[in-house]
Amino acid sequence: MNKRLLLIVGCAIVSFSLFVRAQEAPTGATVQPTKDEQKALDGLKGKITGKICWSTSRVHSKHDIWIMNADGTDLKPVTNSPDNVDWFPRFSPDGATILFCRSKSGWAAENDAEMNDKWDLWTVKPDGTGEKKVAEGAVWGTWRPTGDSIVFARASKVFIKCLATNEEKEIFDAEKQFKKSTWAQQPEMSPSGKFLAITLRGTTRQTGIWNFEKKEWYTTGAGCEISWFPDNKSVVRMNEGQGNGSTEELKFDLDDNGKPLAIPGGVSIDNKFRFMDLPGRRSHEYFPTISSDGQWMVWCATIYGQEHDIYDYEVYVWKIGTPQKDAVRLTFHTGNDRWPDIHIAK
Repeated sequence: MNKRLLLIVGCAIVSFSLFVRAQEAPTGATVQPTKDEQKALDGLKGKITGKICWSTSRVHSKHDIWIMNADGTDLKPVTNSPDNVDWFPRFSPDGATILFCRSKSGWAAENDAEMNDKWDLWTVKPDGTGEKKVAEGAVWGTWRPTGDSIVFARASKVFIKCLATNEEKEIFDAEKQFKKSTWAQQPEMSPSGKFLAITLRGTTRQTGIWNFEKKEWYTTGAGCEISWFPDNKSVVRMNEGQGNGSTEELKFDLDDNGKPLAIPGGVSIDNKFRFMDLPGRRSHEYFPTISSDGQWMVWCATIYGQEHDIYDYEVYVWKIGTPQKDAVRLTFHTGNDRWPDIHIAK
């Protein structure tokens, strides 16, 4: 009986270990681009100069920050953190520093982003040197346009932190504006510094713009992952439940107060809002970001799957204004790739 009990306990431990392992992302393997994909990659050379950073699980089954040339060449790691999850990297305005989120200990899922006690914010240089923790118990870090401060979330609240003085200031509280247990995600200040774009989750689920001066909220509807164009006049956000792969990217034009000139009136989306919806099977899209010159967009897409930090998302870049079919796939690996950012060299 003792041997049988030991066997049962041993099997239970192995099963639990496999369960825990399954909650991490796959390391995956390299795949080869198709002939058309390789042709598109080759066609990028000489047309775009800059860097793209993103989060990938391809080495540690958690995530590190990687970087590549904006034309998809010279892929290499920036961080090497096998015991933590590094994700949501964002270039500083001058491109000299990358801000990113790191789990405090072991695997932590993106779905737990509102649990800020699981995360800290760090900075690192693109060459991988100079790692530094810059905010404790914080998540969803982005840069202020001045480059000397960061914006981040702690559950429902959004803060600004000056990196030189370490002074923090609360600038928005989603629970005060909406309902209890409303979480603020991906707070991104407009290039002008006058507005804040936010995705709300928890008991309130929508995207929108907060006008600091007027203290008014302007909704851009449902969806998630709202991000600015550099002219302060438009935002892009994800729309779920529609599109080739059940998601699509929408663009909204804003007035001088940051209020959308129009938003969809119902479930059906008018083509005037649709900005990108990749043709083909790999069209389940997320994570759009616009370059600082307004000419390029980077994002990720997969064939299926909702979990952002587990499924086989791949990084794409697109010259805005060209046909959507001309978007170029940059990564070819079955591990998880997510949350790219782009910095264009001037």
